Amino acid sequence: MSALSALPFLKPVHLRSPRSAPGGQRRHTLPASEFRCLSPEDAVSVFEIEREAFISVSGDCPLHLDEIRHFLNLCPELSLGWFEEGRLVAFIIGSLWDQERLSQAALTLHKPQGSAVHIHVLAVHRTFRQQGKGSILMWRYLQYLRCLPFARRALLMCEDFLVPFYQKCGFEALGPCEVTVGDLAFVEMQHPVRGHAFMRRNSGC
Repeated sequence: MSALSALPFLKPVHLRSPRSAPGGQRRHTLPASEFRCLSPEDAVSVFEIEREAFISVSGDCPLHLDEIRHFLNLCPELSLGWFEEGRLVAFIIGSLWDQERLSQAALTLHKPQGSAVHIHVLAVHRTFRQQGKGSILMWRYLQYLRCLPFARRALLMCEDFLVPFYQKCGFEALGPCEVTVGDLAFVEMQHPVRGHAFMRRNSGC
């Protein structure tokens, strides 16, 4: 068993018991709800959700398909997908960053020696929105980061209207972000990963 699959926050969550086939025999079913790191094979599903979520709002995506593949090849352990019966319904993609604040280069680079996890994108499939899935996935992701010895904090940039959502997730605003995309300006936000009560001996981390 890999170290990642042993982490408690990535274990499948069985929300209902398996259905039975005719004759009373159980047939194999996928976990009703499962959290796992993404792989390059998930890139197309990721991009389809992201494209629908962001293009209608901002006219562009935080990550294009080649960039999604890029990060899922370089640092799949910094991604997290939520699957319902094998179907991707929400995801987060991150990479490592080695400076105090984000810069334009952070949009495309993964810095393996960094201790800050740059969260590039969080998106939920349109049919699963308004159900609290984004908050739940972010909570799981932050708990997962606490199990990674190199992670010290999480960074992200968002538009003004998303600041309250991330504040509810425990992020604090650091002020205007240096990064711009076209005419869009962003607020940079931070969440500490180390030094929390979750890091107890019985946490499984």
